[in-house]
Amino acid sequence: MNRASRNEQPHEIAHVVEPSVGAATDDEAAARDKVVARLSIVGVGGNIFLAAFKFIAGILGNSMALVSDAVHSTSDVLATTVAYIGDRIARREADENHPYGHERFEQLAAAVLALILAAVGLGIGYAGVESLVHGGASDSVPSVLALVAAGVSIVVKEAMFWYTRHGAKKIGSDVFMADAWHHRTDALSSVAALLGVGATMLGFPLGDAIASIVICLFILKVAWDVGRDAVGKLVDESGGKELNEAIAKCAERCSAVNHIDSVVTRRFGSLYFADVEVAMDGALTLREAHKHAEEIHERIERECPQVKHVTVHVNPIGGNAGRTALKR
Repeated sequence: MNRASRNEQPHEIAHVVEPSVGAATDDEAAARDKVVARLSIVGVGGNIFLAAFKFIAGILGNSMALVSDAVHSTSDVLATTVAYIGDRIARREADENHPYGHERFEQLAAAVLALILAAVGLGIGYAGVESLVHGGASDSVPSVLALVAAGVSIVVKEAMFWYTRHGAKKIGSDVFMADAWHHRTDALSSVAALLGVGATMLGFPLGDAIASIVICLFILKVAWDVGRDAVGKLVDESGGKELNEAIAKCAERCSAVNHIDSVVTRRFGSLYFADVEVAMDGALTLREAHKHAEEIHERIERECPQVKHVTVHVNPIGGNAGRTALKR
């Protein structure tokens, strides 16, 4: 009973449940690769354009906030590259050194994205605080060019967020979902840059520096969310009461099951492993018990698609004293 299946992406930053494609056909795998390629091209190409555009506009337009925002977009190029590499490794078939598959590499990539975000955020925050302490980044007032550049960035990055989020949900990818939220933080940071530039133009010289600090906070918040989600999926986090009860109900539908002794789940990448102990008549032959266990195994993996693999253990009634409490 070691059949493994990948089916569903049960968790994203926004807690959306979507299907994945691990044990896919060749056509499905090819379609998935095309989506990944498009997401990577859009992410890298869009961010290179925006980073250059905002950096030049920030320099020419006298806006430190916009230059900080350009640095954030530069980090997005690296983030998308990490997402692409992480996704490629995670989709490799199980091998001798990784008999349970490579799914956790996706969470490792997401954790790296969180660190990149945090580093960029802290750098921008430091520059903003330093500017604030010294009474403003510059004696020059930002120009309309900086204002226009911030507005363009908001529109483009928000479009990139929705495009990447849609693709990540379609293929069930945690790491590209993290990349999508990276795009969203850039859109929000551009909003802060727009407000900062506008405030400075209206005669509030510290507006630009304050905007950089706000951008830092946006980035650190998303870095925390992405990192916490990735770590939770790396440390055998439980599937929770709802999943455990769904598994138990599947097992209880087997006519030979007297009761459920235990259901324990642990996260493996974006999917789950489950261990189920059921009590059956001790008079059953080994072959009969195995047949019923296989029935339970097949039903759980079919009806609970977020379960990558389930192990079913049969306890003879009366032979498992003291272990009849269902763990959910």
